[in-house]
Amino acid sequence: MEQSRRWYDKDPILSKAMKILESTNDQFQVKIAINLIKIIIEHNIETDAFRSIDDLLSAVEEGRCEKGNERWYDLDKTLRTAIQMLENCSEEMQSKIAKDVASLIKEKIRDTYEAEIVEQ
Repeated sequence: MEQSRRWYDKDPILSKAMKILESTNDQFQVKIAINLIKIIIEHNIETDAFRSIDDLLSAVEEGRCEKGNERWYDLDKTLRTAIQMLENCSEEMQSKIAKDVASLIKEKIRDTYEAEIVEQ
């Protein structure tokens, strides 16, 4: 089996969503990141993975890149936090969230496109 280069490449939907997200502008990435954090929290509350604020904070802290800003999502704190939280979810949870992320990105792109058409 071929070794995945990045942790999110194991899931094809998540990999595609991350690739699209990486290619969008900073403002769009932050909007998605905020929504992603909400989705992750909701999924983890449903499964009792987060039982306290400490659980939530540790999910944010785990996986921090000690070397600085080496990954594309490390440049923005909100985006980095969202991606780190996603990375620390189980693969099963990542797969569920990947579908939500893909839908969210699709929706945001559609809304942006429709707003641009209205402005013209």
